[in-house]
Amino acid sequence: MKKKLLIVTVLFSMQLFSQAIYEDERYVPETDPLVLEKLDQWQGLKFGLLMHWGTYSQWGIVESWSLCPEEYGWCERKKGSNPNDYFAYKKEYEALQTTFNPVKFDPDKWANAAKDAGMRYVVFTTKHHDGFSMFDSKYTDYKITSPKTPFSTNPKANIAKEIFSSFRNQGLWAGAYFSKPDWNVKSYWDPYFPPKDRNVNYSPVDYPEKWQEYVDFTHNQIMELMTDYGKIDILWLDGGWVAKTPKAEITEWYKHTVANDEEGYLKHRIINQDIKMDELVVKARKKQPGLIVVDRAVHGKNQNYLTPENRVPEKTLPYPWESCIISGGGWSYTPNAKYMSAREGIHMLVDVVAKGGNLLLNIAPSPEGAWQQGAYDLLKAYGDWMAVNSSAIYETKPIAPFKENNICMTQNKKGNVFLFYLAAEGEDKIPSEVTVKSITPKRGSKITMLGSNKRLKWVKQDEGFKVIIPESLRNNLPSKYAWTLKIEAVNQ
Repeated sequence: MKKKLLIVTVLFSMQLFSQAIYEDERYVPETDPLVLEKLDQWQGLKFGLLMHWGTYSQWGIVESWSLCPEEYGWCERKKGSNPNDYFAYKKEYEALQTTFNPVKFDPDKWANAAKDAGMRYVVFTTKHHDGFSMFDSKYTDYKITSPKTPFSTNPKANIAKEIFSSFRNQGLWAGAYFSKPDWNVKSYWDPYFPPKDRNVNYSPVDYPEKWQEYVDFTHNQIMELMTDYGKIDILWLDGGWVAKTPKAEITEWYKHTVANDEEGYLKHRIINQDIKMDELVVKARKKQPGLIVVDRAVHGKNQNYLTPENRVPEKTLPYPWESCIISGGGWSYTPNAKYMSAREGIHMLVDVVAKGGNLLLNIAPSPEGAWQQGAYDLLKAYGDWMAVNSSAIYETKPIAPFKENNICMTQNKKGNVFLFYLAAEGEDKIPSEVTVKSITPKRGSKITMLGSNKRLKWVKQDEGFKVIIPESLRNNLPSKYAWTLKIEAVNQ
């Protein structure tokens, strides 16, 4: 009986973990009309930039997680003079503040590259789990503008403000990534207690005043961002374990993958960490009407869109969503990072958009404040392709079946349908005939290739149709890696 109970408990816990992290089928629609209007606009933007940046870039390690005493590979301590001594390591990690001096920081250069690539919004890490604020918060000294930080004397020391300003000047929306957990502040990780895992290291039930101090601290920092940093379009909250739960404290077994790729189980605590998110969102929207709030992995009304991480869903989803994807290396700066190829990047954007989502592509600045050349090369390839094909990306929605073989599909508000022929590796020409079975153009509809004015001949077939691509066009294609056929109208 005990064995049966354990199996049931494990399976139930696995289900909870799946829901908490992937939540593909759990969404609470927004009701605020200003937010709904903003969400609709956001869904038309399609392509954004995410940037993870902090003092950790100096060690070229995974952002923040080496401070977390959990048994995952991404928490492994590999840098510092004594990584086997946790407390010595944490002290040395936090001392990275005293050497962080990104003198090559040039947000205008980044904003120009993002705009030229066709990106329409930016999400920047104002604070990650380690608690280092990349903005001038008056509630902590662990920040970019502290006298302890060499960069604090630079005219562009308030990095978040400079980034938001530069990107807004190029017409992009501004999004503020903010970590709800803070592993530096004493009201979350009290130095009297050793940290056990990613959670608060004391019981909020037993120490309600201390927990209220943390709630106030978090609200105050977020309200600084909502008040002093210009127009903020998106509040992108990370650390979904900081949330209200039905019980004060429970322990669950979570499924994970260990180093040798075998599946195992690790015990994690689930603690009621009620940060009063409903109240915070009301206050934030008084400062920023229509603000999109993304309380990641927390089921409820404050998760205005969902964020599958480093993966693209297999199908269209019935709610707003965005895949956040690493472009090269890791989320944080990786020396000699290998970036995805232009073909991979363009195909990923097309795949995401055809399924109704947005692509948020991560680029991690170096400790000096520069992007690697591979990032610029990738964005240049996006820009060249988008210069021809962007009308099939922006302001579009899926059309069933969204993909047939290597052909993805979108449609715009006018009823035009776009077919993206995704080239195979090494394929530099579209075939002379392209056949599609799942849709049929309306009789007399005009078909062209984006980037060319030439009207293409098409022939209706028993199933679908085929379009003829003349040799002259095949020898002078307007873009690389994917070619887009525009159909004036299709039979519904």
